[in-house]
Amino acid sequence: MSNNPGFDCRKDFPILERKIHGKELIYLDNAASTQTPRQVVDTIGAMYFTHKANVHRGVHTLSMEATGLQEAARAKVADFIGSPTTEQIIFTRGTTEAINLVASSYGELLNEGDEVILTQMEHHANIVPWQLLSQRRGIVIKVVPITANGQLDMDAFKSLFSPRTKVVSVCHVSNVLGTINPIKEIIDMAHRHGAVAVIDGAQAIAHIKVDVKALDADFYLFSSHKMYGPCGVGVLYGRKELLEKMPPYQGGGEMISHVSFERTTYADLPYKFEAGTPDYVDIAALTTAIDYISGIGLDRIAQHEHDLLQYTTEKMLQIPGMRIFGTAPGKSAVISFLIGNEHHYDIGLLLDKLGIAVRTGHHCAQPLMQALGIEGTVRASMAVYNTREECDNFIAALNRVASMLG
Repeated sequence: MSNNPGFDCRKDFPILERKIHGKELIYLDNAASTQTPRQVVDTIGAMYFTHKANVHRGVHTLSMEATGLQEAARAKVADFIGSPTTEQIIFTRGTTEAINLVASSYGELLNEGDEVILTQMEHHANIVPWQLLSQRRGIVIKVVPITANGQLDMDAFKSLFSPRTKVVSVCHVSNVLGTINPIKEIIDMAHRHGAVAVIDGAQAIAHIKVDVKALDADFYLFSSHKMYGPCGVGVLYGRKELLEKMPPYQGGGEMISHVSFERTTYADLPYKFEAGTPDYVDIAALTTAIDYISGIGLDRIAQHEHDLLQYTTEKMLQIPGMRIFGTAPGKSAVISFLIGNEHHYDIGLLLDKLGIAVRTGHHCAQPLMQALGIEGTVRASMAVYNTREECDNFIAALNRVASMLG
């Protein structure tokens, strides 16, 4: 590939050839969900047309093939994130289910009055499960505030720890601000206080090299659909000794060793947490998505996105009334903004009429919006297939929208 991966790989994404309202599609909603390359879709087709049979326990050829492909995917994920073993890789329906699994299952080991530290920039998926746990078991939730430029207030963070702190759950990258949090420092801080660290990696996994062993993470979780893979698949990495102590999250087939009406025993890891028929088709396709990312190289992807971020931000700041939320140094390629006091929905709707797909609203981060003193923002987020030409067209559209809104 050349030095412009955004240009070279666009042929792999047929959706980018669409026209929206007569305009060429410019897709800048990648933080919500990346587009899927034809290679991944081809894998899904091949699974349905040549390998479809339920995994595990089947002795016939199709079942053994499907099982082999699922377990190969588990090994691929383990290698991609630096997991020491495949048994620490649990397949879920996404980041949300993975967080719910940890909050529900590890939460059973917590007692009334134990404390969980969250941050002001968390996605609802990393807030509500802990609130549900608080209602069930009486745990106490503490919240780390953010600074004016959208970073965590680390002094305040440190002050929240107490002998009752048991869990620190924080996003690796903010889905609104683009802030890349100092995860290694946070994990080490949690461990010094005897707490476990849960890291929401949904916004990091396709942009930053993740090594769970080097990070010393207790739990790390992410979604396939944000890393050029299929929807409906997620990954939970967990420290083996913690997973072994945790009770099952759901009951059913696959997660058992033996069942009787008197007593049930559970399967070994990772199957203890994988009740029912998994989405083995899309799990196999996740392998192709990882190969796709690795083929380009995360370092090259990160550099490309950073270049687009800097280029676009500089031009956006020249637009009268432009307000950008999240200006932390080294941030990810996410730009949340408003133009003056215009409503985010109006801006997003007008941009759509010009063929540009952005996200509007509170981005499942209402506590953060409250901290910023706003109801929502427009969010533009870049990926490997975006180009400078698209950024120029985006800026031209923003200027037009600003003029239309007065």
